[in-house]
Amino acid sequence: MSAEPILDSSVDGYPGTLIERLGLLRSSMKTEAEAILLASEQLSPEAVRAAELIAGSSGCVIVTGVGKAGLVGQKLVATLSSTGTASHFLHPSEAVHGDLGRVQPDDLVLALSSSGKSEEVVRIASYLKQNSSGLIALTSGMDNPLASASDCVVSVGEHREACPNGLAPTSSTAVLMAVGDAIAMLVSRLRRFSAQDFARFHPGGSLGRKLAVVDQMMRPLEACRIASVESSVRDAMVTASQSQRRSGAVMILDQSDKLVGLFTDSDLARLLQNRNDSALDESIESKMTREPLTIRKGTLLNEAVGIMSNRKISELPVVDESGTPIGLLDITDVVGLGEDLRGSSQQPKVCLPMEQARHHLRVKS
Repeated sequence: MSAEPILDSSVDGYPGTLIERLGLLRSSMKTEAEAILLASEQLSPEAVRAAELIAGSSGCVIVTGVGKAGLVGQKLVATLSSTGTASHFLHPSEAVHGDLGRVQPDDLVLALSSSGKSEEVVRIASYLKQNSSGLIALTSGMDNPLASASDCVVSVGEHREACPNGLAPTSSTAVLMAVGDAIAMLVSRLRRFSAQDFARFHPGGSLGRKLAVVDQMMRPLEACRIASVESSVRDAMVTASQSQRRSGAVMILDQSDKLVGLFTDSDLARLLQNRNDSALDESIESKMTREPLTIRKGTLLNEAVGIMSNRKISELPVVDESGTPIGLLDITDVVGLGEDLRGSSQQPKVCLPMEQARHHLRVKS
């Protein structure tokens, strides 16, 4: 669907053609990008101090701001919370109507205001400083009321707005967000926040699936197909097939319940296709894959599926710290997760028809 120009190109100062309008979009983004780059180059050690104060805080980080800066503050709260720092947003207008009670002595306050003169924020700055463990300001410079009332001032500088009229907060809010995110990322590093920690706060959605650990998707040992080293191939497969949940492999355990091998449906298929029926009554220990590839519990699911794809395997035993099996990751359980793991998995191996396998296994029994 095509759209007619809202304003004719003959009107001075207004983009009328597609090229002119696309140029305006690119110019606005470039202006904001240049502002962020300039702010990064001018960032002072106070930004590091701010991150260290947040990382060392024993309380909650309370973020406040009004207008566009307040919206940036709400996004910063989300970033801090998702990277291991407890935080919440305090609206300055609501603060003076009772919400100041949210502030506790061990909390740390982070106030955002490009001008540093926002009346609502300045009005509560003194209270916030006195009733918390400290007040950090993210503002354009050092010479403003908010900076004067704060314990730590992160100056982000003054920047030309991308707004054609130079009025709408654009570059200034982009810089505030970028500096806030940068501080939050340093805090997460100082707190040694890992990918596994991140996964605990993101259990849902596509991100949650990417960050899930194998423990969440594996089949627990009691639901797996297992057999002892003393079993014949036939006995192992018949007994294991009685498991309530069928997987594509049987884990072979020794007398101390340690994993010593893996026998897959593909291994069985090769025996049958070669018409090696006598091998069915031989020890499964002689036919299994010894010292099979395993993965430790707590490993990210995405990493495990990548290993299965690269090694072209469909089953991956999960072991604990001592190497004892606690479950099995089967590709059929993760192949349906969609785009999140696509490209890291493969379709399950094709086995012989079940009736044919049952016939070969039960004949002579």
